[in-house]
Amino acid sequence: MSDTQPNFSTIPSLDRILKTPEGAILIETSGRVPTVAALRGLLEEARAAMVDGKTVDISEAAITQSAAIQLALAAAPSLKRVFNLTGTVLHTNLGRAPLAEEAITAMADAARGASNLEFDLATGKRGDRDVHVENLLCELTGAEAATVVNNNAGAVLLLLNALALRKEVPVSRGELVEIGGTFRIPDIMSRAGAKLIEVGTTNRTHPKDFEDALSARTGLIMKVHASNYMVQGFTASVAEDKLAEIAHGGNVPFAVDLGAGALVNLERWGLPHEPTPRETIAAGADIVTFSGDKLLGGPQAGLIVGRKDLISKLKKNPLKRALRCDKATLAALAATLKLYRDPDRLAERLPTLSRLARTAIKIRDDAEAVRGDMANALGHEFDVSVSDCAGQIGSGALPIETLASAALTITPIATRGRGAALKRLSARLRAMPVPVIGRVQGDALWLDMRCLDDIEGFRAQLLKQGSQ
Repeated sequence: MSDTQPNFSTIPSLDRILKTPEGAILIETSGRVPTVAALRGLLEEARAAMVDGKTVDISEAAITQSAAIQLALAAAPSLKRVFNLTGTVLHTNLGRAPLAEEAITAMADAARGASNLEFDLATGKRGDRDVHVENLLCELTGAEAATVVNNNAGAVLLLLNALALRKEVPVSRGELVEIGGTFRIPDIMSRAGAKLIEVGTTNRTHPKDFEDALSARTGLIMKVHASNYMVQGFTASVAEDKLAEIAHGGNVPFAVDLGAGALVNLERWGLPHEPTPRETIAAGADIVTFSGDKLLGGPQAGLIVGRKDLISKLKKNPLKRALRCDKATLAALAATLKLYRDPDRLAERLPTLSRLARTAIKIRDDAEAVRGDMANALGHEFDVSVSDCAGQIGSGALPIETLASAALTITPIATRGRGAALKRLSARLRAMPVPVIGRVQGDALWLDMRCLDDIEGFRAQLLKQGSQ
C-alpha cells in the first residue's frame, strides 16, 4: 500500500458518468438498474485500486467502456448455438436433434400468445393437449392411442407407475441398461413403485425364464431396447412376438421401451436398421415408449403409443400432469410428425436425417472447402489436413455402428507439449462467437464435418479470427 493518501476527488461521480452521452447509451441499451450497478461496481474497484497504490484509468471513457463490456457479457445468453464437430450426430451434451424449420416456426407461433392448448374449438369446452399429436402418432405407428410426456425416462416412469404399481415386472438381465448420468432402469422401476424381477443371465435369456417369472403378482412384462451397448458372442434373447405371447398368456400387458425411436426404416437412406414402433406393435407389444429428440428428430419428449385402454390409464395417472409437455414442445412435435407423412422428402426437410444420410464424399468436399480458412486462422503453429474418420449416431442409437465421414485434423507443429497445445487450441475454438466443439484424439484435434450445415458462417468466423 502506498504511503501517499489517494485523491478520490479525481474519480468521476456516478451521476456525472450517467449524464455523459456514453452513459445515456448504456442506459438505453441495458436499462438504468443494470447500468448503475455496473458503474457503481467499477467505481468501487477504482477506489480500492487507488488505496493499494495501483495505477488505474479513471477517465469517464474508460469506465463507461468497461461497463459496456460487463453489461454485454451479462446480457449474452448462457445457452447458445455451437458448431457440433465431434462426430456424434445426436450429442446429448450438445442438445441432441436439431429441429426442422417447420418445427421452429410452429414453436414460435405457439409461444407468441394464447393458443387452443387445452381448448376444444368445436365445442367451446376444455380439451386434451394430447389431441394435437395423438392422431399423428397413431397414423405413423399403427397404435390405437397415444400420449406424450417430457422425455422417455418420464414415459417409462409413468407406464410402470400406472400399470405395475406394487407389482412385479420381469425384465431380462441383459436389458438393465444405464444411460448417461448413471440413470438406470432398476432405479426408474423402484421410483415408479414397481418390483423388478430379473430373469435369465446377462448374455442369454430364454422364453422359459419369463414363463417361470409369471405369477399373480406380475403387473406386466417389459423389454428394454439395448440402445447404448451391445452384447455379442454366445447370446440369446426372446423375440418380441414370443414375449407378447407369454405376456398375453399370463393376462398381463407387454411393454417395450425402444429408446431412440426411429419412426421409419432407416435402411432406405443407407443406414443400419433400427426397430420402429410400428414393427414393435405389429409384433404384439401393447405399449411402446420412445424419444422425440433422438432419431425421430424432434423436440425433447417421451412418446407412448399402444392399446387405448392402457393409454387411458396413463392419462388418468397423477404423474401425467407432472410430466406433461408445454405448448411449444407439442407444436414442434406435431410439425415434425407431419414431415413423416411425406417420406420422399423427409431427408431434405428433417435435419437429423439429413446429417445421418450425408455421404462421406460430400463431407470430404466440405472439409476441403474450409481447410485453407482454418489453416490461415490458426497460423504457423498447427498443421491442418483432411482425414477420413468414423462418426456415430449417438444418444444410445445403434451403438456399434459407425458412419464414414471426414474431418479436419489439426496437429501442433512442435512435437513437445502437444497435449498442452491442443488444450489451448480447444479452448480457443470454444471461445469463438459460435463455439466450435471437436474431439482430441491422439496427437490431433479432429473436427468431423458431418454436422457442419452452415459452411459460409463457419468460414466467415474463421476469416475474422485470422484477421485479428
